Amino acid sequence: MTDARHDLYAGCEVVCVDASTPPHVSIPLGLAEGAIYTIRWIGEYNNYVDGPFLGVRLVGINRGKDPTYGFEDPPFHNRRFKPLIKDKLASLKQIAADPDGWKPDAKEGPLHPNGPLPEPVRERETV
Repeated sequence: MTDARHDLYAGCEVVCVDASTPPHVSIPLGLAEGAIYTIRWIGEYNNYVDGPFLGVRLVGINRGKDPTYGFEDPPFHNRRFKPLIKDKLASLKQIAADPDGWKPDAKEGPLHPNGPLPEPVRERETV
């Protein structure tokens, strides 16, 4: 099992896996299960209700001040999120699923905005 501190970092895209509201939370979460978010802050957070935990704050979500407990923009527990992993094997899975109908998404090779680059001309050196 890996440590979440190594999987999550500020700027990391995450997917919400738990949007349920715990019984002691008095402000709305504003999360949707399966939605993708970007972490803007991650760090240890300690309060007298939950104790110490690794918390994350998300881009676009500011929870404001909790009227019941007085915490300013309390972070979410990291267990609610998993890092978004782009599927590097998606094209191979597509080939396996439909070998005859597979077409590459783009041209192969390096592309230049002004068209293909000319071959470099090399001059012969005299020694």
